[in-house]
Amino acid sequence: MPDDFERMWGDLAPIGRSARSGGYFRQPFTAPEQELRAWFVEQCAARGLRVETDGFGNVVGWWDAGSGPGVLTGSHLDSVLDAGAYDGPLGVVSALAAVDLMRARGVVPSRSVGVSVFTEEEGSRFGLACLGSRLAVGATSWETARSLTDRDGVALGDVVEGGSSSLLSSVGTFVELHVEQGRDLVDRGAAVGVASEIWPHGRYRFDFAGAANHAGTTRMEDRADPMLTYAFTALGANKQARLAGQRATFGRVSVEPNGTNAVPSLVTAWLDARCSTDAGLASLVEAIEAQASDRAGRDGTQLTVTAESVSGSVAFDPALAALVAADHEGGDWPIIPTQAGHDAGILSAAGIPT
Repeated sequence: MPDDFERMWGDLAPIGRSARSGGYFRQPFTAPEQELRAWFVEQCAARGLRVETDGFGNVVGWWDAGSGPGVLTGSHLDSVLDAGAYDGPLGVVSALAAVDLMRARGVVPSRSVGVSVFTEEEGSRFGLACLGSRLAVGATSWETARSLTDRDGVALGDVVEGGSSSLLSSVGTFVELHVEQGRDLVDRGAAVGVASEIWPHGRYRFDFAGAANHAGTTRMEDRADPMLTYAFTALGANKQARLAGQRATFGRVSVEPNGTNAVPSLVTAWLDARCSTDAGLASLVEAIEAQASDRAGRDGTQLTVTAESVSGSVAFDPALAALVAADHEGGDWPIIPTQAGHDAGILSAAGIPT
């Protein structure tokens, strides 16, 4: 299996990689991401896996065996902007390598085994995380999703056929391998952990409106500068999250008119908030919004907050987690919560043991 993994990883390594930063740009339905999905279909065909797709870009390669609901693995191939190498592809390549290893050892599964690639897991293009899996299980309707647009105004309905999906109708269990992206396992001295739940998380748009003016001729006391309100809000969000032991990040900002010598008229910023409980998430966002509103009043600016997506807490199947955690040499792996959203959370919320 190591040779198979390294070979496949070598195939993927150059696709969508920035020569400047070394990071990856594999947004959904762009050339790099489409190349990756074509590669995945080729890998499935080379192994004799039966390939199924839906109108949303999701793909599953099935190793048909036995009877009853199948076991699905895999992850995603799309990325955030300037991403690391392992977020998503590690789960896909590892699943294909696991099929190779099982066959090399003469394992005949008692039920079908699938390797999946879900599209737009990151939400980096159309703004809704785990969009492919949401559409596949019906958590988001195509009527709603088709009008989602990217930063260039391109609608999802313009780049994918859509419709309905029966891709997961024969799935009984989903197991997703994913890089941790944190240091909890390092602190525990463990190489592998098993997720018990996903923290509640949400994405919120903060619009700070002010008055555009000349940076040189407009006195400081005469300004209604939304950038100041935003800056105060970002600092306040950081403090609120630290005090509560939670997460708050303003990772994307848009400024109008975005001129060096102009006081902005509008600053739009997106907050990513994550907490260990649903009540904690609501409380954190309310506190951040209250501070921002108070500051806006003092700065002479206006604030509008829009919740673009909110996902509640998702608990994974405890029996399955215990089984996976114990299934190795050297003792049990730790069972811990994860703060990152995954397609596994969408399938679990839809009633598929995960």
